[in-house]
Amino acid sequence: MAGAARAGLYAVAVSDIVPVLERELGSAQVIGPGHEHLDDYGRDESPLPEFFPPACAVLVESTEQAAAVLRICLEHKVPVTPRGAGSGMCGGALPVYGGVVLSTERMTRIKEIDAGDLVCVVEPGVVTGRLQEAVEAQRLFYPPDPASLEFCSIGGNASTNAGGPRAFKYGVTREYILGLEIALMGGEVLRCGRRTAKGVTGYDLVAGFVGTEGTFGVITELTVKLLPLPMAAATVLGVFRDVPAAGAAISALLRDGLRPRVLELADRASIDAIRDKSRYRFPDAAGAIVLLEVDGDAEAMPMMMEKIGLRCDDLGALDVLAATEPAERRAVWEARRLISPSIKARYRIKLNEDICVPCRRIVEMLARTERVAAEAGVPCAVFGHAGDGNLHVNLLSNDDPADPAVRKHMWGAARQLFAHTIELGGTLSGEHGVGLTKRDYMPMEQSERVLEWQRRWKAMWDPSGLLNPGKRLPERPAACSE
Repeated sequence: MAGAARAGLYAVAVSDIVPVLERELGSAQVIGPGHEHLDDYGRDESPLPEFFPPACAVLVESTEQAAAVLRICLEHKVPVTPRGAGSGMCGGALPVYGGVVLSTERMTRIKEIDAGDLVCVVEPGVVTGRLQEAVEAQRLFYPPDPASLEFCSIGGNASTNAGGPRAFKYGVTREYILGLEIALMGGEVLRCGRRTAKGVTGYDLVAGFVGTEGTFGVITELTVKLLPLPMAAATVLGVFRDVPAAGAAISALLRDGLRPRVLELADRASIDAIRDKSRYRFPDAAGAIVLLEVDGDAEAMPMMMEKIGLRCDDLGALDVLAATEPAERRAVWEARRLISPSIKARYRIKLNEDICVPCRRIVEMLARTERVAAEAGVPCAVFGHAGDGNLHVNLLSNDDPADPAVRKHMWGAARQLFAHTIELGGTLSGEHGVGLTKRDYMPMEQSERVLEWQRRWKAMWDPSGLLNPGKRLPERPAACSE
C-alpha cells in the first residue's frame, strides 16, 4: 500500500500540517511537496523496492525544534518517522504511513569531550567515523564500528543498537551510551541516565530506549562512554581453502585463549566480489578468509603477530598477511569493507540478513545456509563477525525486485534461513534491527505473550501510536485484537 493511501488511515490530511511547520520552524527547515529532495526521505538502504513518500521532511537543528515538531504532529494527529542518516538496512526510517519525517541530520555538534571523565556529549547527527576521529585525536577510543561508520550517525546507531567488527571484544552501542536526552510524542523532553562510570538509581531507561528504532521517542543528545586509546593494534588476514577450514581455524584460535578485538569471516563468493578491487591479491584457491585484529601493548605486538601467523599456518592457511603499519592495516580493511558494496553493485536484489547464532553453531549454520540457497536456486554470499556468531547472509538475484513472484521466492528463502537460525538457538537480527523488513518474522522468535508486553510498553511511551508506526512489532493476531 503506497504511503499516500496509508496516510488515509489518519483523521487529518497531512498536507494541512506543512504550513504550520513552516510558520513554527521556518521554511528553510521544511522540505515540502514538490521539493526536489523530498523523495530522498522515502527510501533507505533496505532491499525494499517500494517508495514511501512523506508529506514533508523537517530538518531540525535543536532539541527544542524536535519537540515542537512532535507537539504539532500530535495536535494534528499526523504520524512522525524519525530519521538519521538513512543508512538503515531494515526500513526503520521509512515513512510507511506517510506523514512527517523528522530528520536529525543537521544536529551534528560534538558538544564536549572530557578526557578526565572519559565521556563525550554529542548530538544525534554526528557521523560515527567523525566521532571516532575526534576522540582519537585526544588519545581516546570509541569502540563501536558499524561498517557504514563513514556515513551512519551516532543517533541511528543508538536507535538500532548497532554493532560492528569490534563488538567481539568491546561490545555493542548500548554498552557505551550513559545518558540520553529524548523528545517524546507531544513535545515533552526527557533526560535520563548519567555521566558517571557507575550508577544504579531507578530503572535503566537508557538501556530501554537504545534499540527501539525511534518508536518510543526521538534522541536529541547522547552522553557516550569512552576508553583510553589502545597503545597499538595489528591486523592478520588468513586465507583458507574453504569455509569449514576457516571455521575450524577460528575455533582453534579461540580455544588457544586468543581474544582479538575483531574476528571476521568471509566466504568464496565474498572474495570473488572484491578480487579485482582489493590491493591484496587473493590466491586463486582462496575459498574463505579469516580477519583478526588485536590491540594492546606495543612491545608485545610483534610476538603476538608471529604467534598468530604460525598458528594459522599450522591450521592450513594458504596465505597469511600481517599488517602493523596504519597504511597496511587500512589496505586489509579496505578489502573487508568493499565486500558489501561490491556485491550490491552486481545484483539487483541483495537481502542482507544479519542473523546471529551461538558461536559453536557457526559452521553448522553456514552449511544450512548453503543448502537453503541451493534449494532456492539463488546465489548467496556470507561474511560477518564470526567472533560473536553474527553472520551477514546475502541472498542475491538479478530478477526484477518489483515482481511479486520474485519477492515471494526471495523472502521465502529468507524465512527458511530464519527458521534454521532459531532452531540453532540464534536470533533474527544481531545488529541491523527489526524495522519493517523483519517485523512480521518476529513471532518465529518471540512468543505472543512477549510481543504483547512489548506492545504495551510502546503504548505507554506513545499512546497515540503516531511515532514511527508500523515498525518492529507485528500486528496483534485477530483473536488478541482489542
